[in-house]
Amino acid sequence: MTQAVRHDSMRARNLGVVLAEVRRSGPVTRAALAEITGLTKTTVSKMVGDLLRAGMVTESGTLRDGERGRPGTAVTLSGGRVAALGLEINVDYLSACVVDLTLTVRLRYAQAVDNRASSPVETFSHLRRLAHRAVDEARLAGLVIAGSTLAVPGPVDDGLVHAAPNLGWHDVRVADLLDFPVEVDNEANLAALGELWFGAAPGDFLHVSGEIGIGAGLVVGGALFRGARGLAGELGHVVVSPDGPACRCGGRGCLEQYAGQDALLRAAGLAGAPEGVPRLLERLEAGHRDALGACERAGEALGVALTSAVHLMDPGTIVLGGVFAPLFPWLRDPVRETMTARLAAMRHAVPELTVSRLGGDAATLGAAGQVIHRVVADPWSHVATARTDPAPR
Repeated sequence: MTQAVRHDSMRARNLGVVLAEVRRSGPVTRAALAEITGLTKTTVSKMVGDLLRAGMVTESGTLRDGERGRPGTAVTLSGGRVAALGLEINVDYLSACVVDLTLTVRLRYAQAVDNRASSPVETFSHLRRLAHRAVDEARLAGLVIAGSTLAVPGPVDDGLVHAAPNLGWHDVRVADLLDFPVEVDNEANLAALGELWFGAAPGDFLHVSGEIGIGAGLVVGGALFRGARGLAGELGHVVVSPDGPACRCGGRGCLEQYAGQDALLRAAGLAGAPEGVPRLLERLEAGHRDALGACERAGEALGVALTSAVHLMDPGTIVLGGVFAPLFPWLRDPVRETMTARLAAMRHAVPELTVSRLGGDAATLGAAGQVIHRVVADPWSHVATARTDPAPR
C-alpha cells in the first residue's frame, strides 16, 4: 500500500513537471520534454498520453529536436477542454469570466447592482445565477470547469470575509451561501495577479485597484506578497489627513474618502448620478472645472498614500487599475507631482506610474487565472477524474 501511494505521488509530481514545461516551452516535442525534465522518454510519453486524454494538451505539426534530431510531434497546451470560473462581488457590480487552460478568456459577464442595498444572502443569490449561466454556456462550448475563485472587497481568512466595510459585511462565511465549491480571496490581491498574468506588468509592481473602495496588491518576483495574515494591501485605509472625514473602517481621513469612486463623483457634483463614471469622463473631456478639480484633489491624495507605500515597499512600478484606469489621463500628473515632491529628498526618481490594460476586469481574470495556475501545477486529480465535472450545477 505504501509503495502504491509513493508511486501515485511520484506520478502526480511528474505530471505537474511535464505540464508546466509544456506551458513554459511549448510547442515542444516529447523527446525535448524528456531532455528538459530529466525524465525518461517512456515516462514522458505516458505523461503526455494522460494529458492528451484529459484534454489538457494537444499534439499537432512537427518540430525538429536540434540540428540532427528527427522531427517530432509538437505538444502544446490545449484550450479546448479545461477551464476555470472567476467571480467577483464588488460594491456596485457582480462579474464572472471563464478562462481556458491557455489563459484565453472564453466568456465574460458583468451585472450592475448596488450590493450595499442587499444582504449577503441576496447578493450571493444573484451571484449564483450569474455563475450558473457562465458554467452552462461553458459546457455548451465543450469546456469543463476545473474550479472557481471569488474576489471580494475585504480581507479573507479561510473562506471567511472578516469585514467588507463598503458592503457592510462582517464575518460572512462564503461556503454557507453558495451551492458549489469556491476559493475566496481579496479583490485587490486577485487584481494584482490578473495584471501579472493577463496584463503587461513586470515581475515587481504595486497594483492599485480603484473602485468605491481602494485596495492594492504587491507582486515581488512574480509572486503576490500577502503579509503575515494575508491582509496586506489595504491602501484605501492609509490616512492622508488625520482630521479628515470619517471612514466606514472606523478611522478618519482615509484615502478612500478622497480618491474612492464615491468621493470622486461627489466632488465632481455627480453624487448619486446614474452612470456616474461615464458622466464624469464626459465632463473631464469637456474640461468641466468641477470634474477636473475632483481628479486633481484625488490624484494628490493618492500621491500622498503612494508615497508611504513607496517608502515601505519600494516597488519598481505602480499600476493604476479599476476606475483609475479610464481616469488615468487626469490623475497621472497630480499623482506623479505629489510623489516627486515628497520623495525627492530621498530618491533620485519615483517609481514608474502606468495604467492597467485590464481596468475593472483584473480581479475576475486573476480569480480564474489562480485556478488555472493551480491546475497546471497539480493536474493529477483532473487527469484521474477527467470525465468528472466539478462545476456548480
